[in-house]
Amino acid sequence: MTTLPALSTRAKIVDILWNLLLIAVGSSLCAVAINGVLIPHRFISGGVTGLVLIINTLIKELPFAPLYFLFNIPLYIFAYRAVGKRFFLYSVVGLLTFTTAATFLKIDIPLADTLLAALFGGILFGSGTGIILRSYGSSGGSDILSIILLKRFSISLGNTIMAINVIVITLVGFLFSLEAVIYTLIYMFVSSRIVDMVVTGLSQRKAVHIISKKWKLISQEILSDIRRGVTVIEGQGGYSGQQEHILYTVITFREIGQLKRIISQIDPTAFVVVSDTLEVMNYRIGNQPHW
Repeated sequence: MTTLPALSTRAKIVDILWNLLLIAVGSSLCAVAINGVLIPHRFISGGVTGLVLIINTLIKELPFAPLYFLFNIPLYIFAYRAVGKRFFLYSVVGLLTFTTAATFLKIDIPLADTLLAALFGGILFGSGTGIILRSYGSSGGSDILSIILLKRFSISLGNTIMAINVIVITLVGFLFSLEAVIYTLIYMFVSSRIVDMVVTGLSQRKAVHIISKKWKLISQEILSDIRRGVTVIEGQGGYSGQQEHILYTVITFREIGQLKRIISQIDPTAFVVVSDTLEVMNYRIGNQPHW
């Protein structure tokens, strides 16, 4: 009886340390992207980061990290009210970690080709942001707004970030050349796609519709082998007029191959449609964000 509280406490400590590690690694990658790619190549990021980079470019005496910290204060007040206490506390840690990394972690990245720099910068910054968002917090800026929109309206993180980026680049485009704007947009697009891949890539759920004469056997295999729920929908063929049984199930990304093998072994002529899902709510198969 006395070991249960100890295990629970140990699990909480491990959980906290894991989240702090994610924040530290993600913040470091973002700092390397900013100091090694964005600033040297005069790229503009989106959201708060982009606004701060613009000010830093125009007024060299104003360093990036302190400005970024000040710009985030109103966003953090909004995040505390809209998302929750845990997210707020972890995000404060993320903000402090990111600003510290941006101040001291300066690594030169020898990329003379502007296009390669845009691609590599997007990969670095997107990976760092995605890793941070895998934790219970964020590093501030547009991440906070993205999470709020995801929780309230199920708008994906990458789409929100991309929309903010487009608005920012439109507002400040007149300060830069058209070529610089295009390269910056390439960086932003890559970054937003990497964020989606890191945050929801392997946890994405797939909705599957199956039409087969052997629907009972397929249903039993899904229930027993993959151990996922199945809904049987009564339907009718539009051309033949025959009654059909449509199986509907939601599986993980990793289970697609297994399901395809089961279907092909039982009924190679089965009609199968696999669709992407944005968000699934369920205690077993759900993939709702942890914020």
